[in-house]
Amino acid sequence: MLDRKVEGLDTVVRLLAAGPPPAERRDGLTNLVQLGGCTVTGRGTRVTVHLEDPYVATGRDQGTGQPVCAPARAQSVLDPGVGADDVEVVLRRPDGPALGPYRCAGFLDG
Repeated sequence: MLDRKVEGLDTVVRLLAAGPPPAERRDGLTNLVQLGGCTVTGRGTRVTVHLEDPYVATGRDQGTGQPVCAPARAQSVLDPGVGADDVEVVLRRPDGPALGPYRCAGFLDG
């Protein structure tokens, strides 16, 4: 595993969008995220992903779960008073209504 320093939510989503490094891909890890550019803001239990490009996922698929869970978990690390399961993430699309708010746990149910 590569050691990558996370200084903010934007970094987390950028790393997520880049996908796993080659060694992890060989081990079978994959990336379902299809994001163009975006900025991410967070305060307390609220995180907003501001998408720059149209978003093709439905909002209730694993492709959406990754950009919800990654910044939610990161927000709980960056703000130690916040529990990851309490973070709500909204995806703001440039071409339609916002998706969410979502909590990571909603994507972990089988």
